[in-house]
Amino acid sequence: MNRRVAIVTGAGRGIGAATVAALAADGWSVVAVDRCAPDRRLPYAMASERDLDEAVAAAAKRAGRADVARAVVADASDREALAAVVEGAEAWGDVDAFVANAGAIAGGVPAWELPPEQQRALIEVNLEAVMLAAGLVVPTLLGRPRPRSGRFVAVTSAGATRGMQGLAAYSAAKAGVGGFIRALAADLHGSGVTANSVAPGSTDTPLLAESARLFELPSPHDFAPRQPLERLLEPAEVATTVAFLLGPGGSGITGATLPVDGGLSV
Repeated sequence: MNRRVAIVTGAGRGIGAATVAALAADGWSVVAVDRCAPDRRLPYAMASERDLDEAVAAAAKRAGRADVARAVVADASDREALAAVVEGAEAWGDVDAFVANAGAIAGGVPAWELPPEQQRALIEVNLEAVMLAAGLVVPTLLGRPRPRSGRFVAVTSAGATRGMQGLAAYSAAKAGVGGFIRALAADLHGSGVTANSVAPGSTDTPLLAESARLFELPSPHDFAPRQPLERLLEPAEVATTVAFLLGPGGSGITGATLPVDGGLSV
């Protein structure tokens, strides 16, 4: 029996690392992808190779299997690099799922004041990388014999449906993900392959820490009162929903965006 492989981008920390662990615990073999390099357009640190290696080690420990995840350093917005990731994953097993989780944030200023290079980074990482991933992996998912059970999941944001001051470009890019997922699901009509997205609220990750810095808040925990649950979400809570969509329980869901936002979208 061939191993079932899932690819997860932005896997070095936060929701991505938690998703690698959740999928490994569910029996998936996971290719954990992260760029592990600075982005000169963004003023905060990206995940490191050490972060990515630690995410893979944590997944192996949770699953109780050594060869459950592989770390691959690659930029999710680079077509050639991501194509090589998909090709390498196919050589490892049957690629049946892709989680487009890589993300970035910038802003804290009115839309017209955001530097063009930061706007470009937000659209490239948050939206175009999702579209690129689908273009590269969906043909692989469709290449499986029927009945197919391929899954494509993107991580968007509660900010996609809220007017968030100082985050216009970020919100626009994330809203684009929801629209793309709906249309992708329509394109996959009758194929057996599903396409969905998950929309986290304020989650305790380095990206939220950068959000707090942008808005000159003392701590990311200052975002907590804005959610009806009045606490930050843990990355594992979001990852559990992603894993659900990739498992049998998600088989009847496509074209949907599931909020995991502590009620922020209420």
